[in-house]
Amino acid sequence: MTQTTPLHPAGGDDVLDAVLIGGGVMSATLGALLSTLAPDWSIALFERLGEPAAESSHPWNNAGTGHSGLCELNYMPDPSDGTRAAAIAAQFELSRRCWSALAARGALTDPGTFVHSTPHVTVVFGERDIAYLRQRYATLREQPGFAAMEFTEDRAVIAEWAPLLVRGRADGEPMAATRHRAGTDVDFGALTRSLLATMTAAGNAVRLHREITGLTRGRDGLWTVRGRDLDSGRRFHVRARFVFVGAGGYALRLLQRAGLPEVRGYGVFPLGAQFLRTDNPEVVAEHHAKVYSQAALGAPPMSVPHLDRREVDGAASLLFGPYATFSTRLLRHGKLTDLFTTLRPHNIVPLVSVGLRNLDLVRYLITELLASRRRKFTQLRRFYPTADPADWELVQAGQRAQLVKPDGRYGGVLEFGTELVTGADGTVAGLLGASPGASIAPSIMRELLDRCFPARRYEWAPLLAELLPEADVDTRLTAL
Repeated sequence: MTQTTPLHPAGGDDVLDAVLIGGGVMSATLGALLSTLAPDWSIALFERLGEPAAESSHPWNNAGTGHSGLCELNYMPDPSDGTRAAAIAAQFELSRRCWSALAARGALTDPGTFVHSTPHVTVVFGERDIAYLRQRYATLREQPGFAAMEFTEDRAVIAEWAPLLVRGRADGEPMAATRHRAGTDVDFGALTRSLLATMTAAGNAVRLHREITGLTRGRDGLWTVRGRDLDSGRRFHVRARFVFVGAGGYALRLLQRAGLPEVRGYGVFPLGAQFLRTDNPEVVAEHHAKVYSQAALGAPPMSVPHLDRREVDGAASLLFGPYATFSTRLLRHGKLTDLFTTLRPHNIVPLVSVGLRNLDLVRYLITELLASRRRKFTQLRRFYPTADPADWELVQAGQRAQLVKPDGRYGGVLEFGTELVTGADGTVAGLLGASPGASIAPSIMRELLDRCFPARRYEWAPLLAELLPEADVDTRLTAL
């Protein structure tokens, strides 16, 4: 057996107070919060790649939508029930308040560097979808956070909101749209780097090119975290009182290796995405919104088509998509064998049953994989009729590992949300799933703090009230 040597990346104590696995926005959010709440703690974050936020949190691996339920129809399949849309709006409002609070303390850069005001628009075509959108609008207007939403069936008004949607469209085609001016575009890569700077400023460690390969719980209750330095090839281990696994698609595999009973029967279904992107300044200058519409039949909920304005590193672009892709990699920079390393006797039945019960999704994926560039461009022209193919390039986005959970009735169910998993004693936690994900990281971490550190609840309460103020006090969307 290969021997490992101790590594104390935070210096000082033999045992670290917390180890965070993964260099994305989730681990960075938890690291910044713990560094602020417990400045005397020793904390280390490990990332296998050479830079943080290089997977799902990278600005070009996601659409950058600050998910508020304003335009995403998949959060409200029943137009008379706005419960989930309102909940997501409240969670994102908490994110904005958290970032503002950290910035006010000098622990985070100005949120204006990574959050950009971008109206959120929904557009639909045909009488059936117009009736749906009209009802959705009427339902949401009753919620404080959606009171400023606008609705129109007037093509001239839609042209004012998003000119590209109307130019060149057939005169007789019925369409309708909603708009909320308080929508946002978020550069989650810049946000992640700023949160990690909060960690390092507090004396904690961020170690890159460190791949974590296993977790073991000792009889003393401490976790031994084993890994490999990808620069030197040297193996190392650290001991920690608490471990958070925020490793994206690799999270389930690490939790399985830790023997966590809470993930027994869990599996993953990997989905990737591509986008069409243009940097043509003349085209970009005419679109100042994120525009969502209805998903195709059989498409997974996070595959609703949208035409988005993006602002990354001070430059604006437009993205359209997503176009679903499939790979057995669980991370964009993963291996083709990744999916197979998560297979266990106890999750085979859930995975097979999900495949059999989601034949529409299987057909959709096959259709997407076989689609030519011309066919993909035809989908863009459904939004932007006069789009010029010469302006657009097809780019690969991130890889998502959708969660499959065991189910007594169906054998297994495919989940499209984000799930926090914690061990029974709260010394280990992990994050599984995808959307809305990054947008609600502070909300997820508030839940983690409640579950994993109940003994600190009263000690941390005053500062938590400042950092994570309750969003349900007033769910109106506010400007940063």
